[in-house]
Amino acid sequence: MSQPSTFHPQALVESTDIGIGTRIWAFAHVLPGARIGSECNICDGVFVEGGATIGNRVTIKCGVQIWSGVRVADDVFIGPNATFTNDVFPRSGDHSKPLLETIVCDGASIGANATIVPGITIGRKALIGAGAVVTKSVPPFAIIVGNPGRIVGYVNSSGLPRKSSTSASLVPSEPGVAALEVRGVTVHRFKSAHDMRGDLTVGNFGNEIPFIPKRHFLVHNVPSTEVRGEHAHYACHQFLIAAHGSIAVMADDGYQRQEVLLDSPDQGVYLPPLTWGVQYKYSVDAVLLVFASHPYDAADYIRDYDKFTATVREKVAQL
Repeated sequence: MSQPSTFHPQALVESTDIGIGTRIWAFAHVLPGARIGSECNICDGVFVEGGATIGNRVTIKCGVQIWSGVRVADDVFIGPNATFTNDVFPRSGDHSKPLLETIVCDGASIGANATIVPGITIGRKALIGAGAVVTKSVPPFAIIVGNPGRIVGYVNSSGLPRKSSTSASLVPSEPGVAALEVRGVTVHRFKSAHDMRGDLTVGNFGNEIPFIPKRHFLVHNVPSTEVRGEHAHYACHQFLIAAHGSIAVMADDGYQRQEVLLDSPDQGVYLPPLTWGVQYKYSVDAVLLVFASHPYDAADYIRDYDKFTATVREKVAQL
């Protein structure tokens, strides 16, 4: 049975929209019009402005201000002194501009002293490191550190950080194919020839590369802080090769996600349809070669992660 909400005698709670089981501690101030869900823990010195929305089972540690326009979903953790904003160009007494909305999705965690610039979305179960300055939207499950914030990894299915696997641990040491934990995704090592004239790497379409491509493209001159991909395909198969430099590839089937580092042109990753793919950690000299089974078709792309997971679950239910 849920416990009633409890407010410390030295907390000032002016909102009547507080869920069952929520605890609000000393010197917290909740203005009229703020909404706080059930079973939340609002710690000492937290300020929640009218128009802010906080979901269920949210923990907000000491010294945090949640301003109007900030929407915090369920099961979010916000560390001490994390800072939200809602105006990109604030001026004293100027209320002419509409406030920007900031969304923190289910299960995300924000570390101590992080700063969140307004108008962005922090994706589901993302991890924002302590002191990070987040200036643009964060994909689901991404790990962000630094100023400006950059993606350094992705959490696993349990929401815990998962480091990039080295090529040696996932790519076969001899020519061949190995399956990842992610459904249908495989990593490949091709045959290579080395002599005084240079090196040669070869792969056969329909054999080592498991489809006949109708399109190829190259991605290069990518700043190391940038992220590419962040989509899935309904029908298109893709095969990725680091023709030069190194690139981290994260593959996600809606249930499992795994990452592999491509750092040699005799290695490749196969992404079947309905696989969410992300490429990041580009070295300064990186060139990503992608073979695709279909010509470009904008309708074949799934660019919203929630839509992707819903599509995968619908397909699984039909099997």
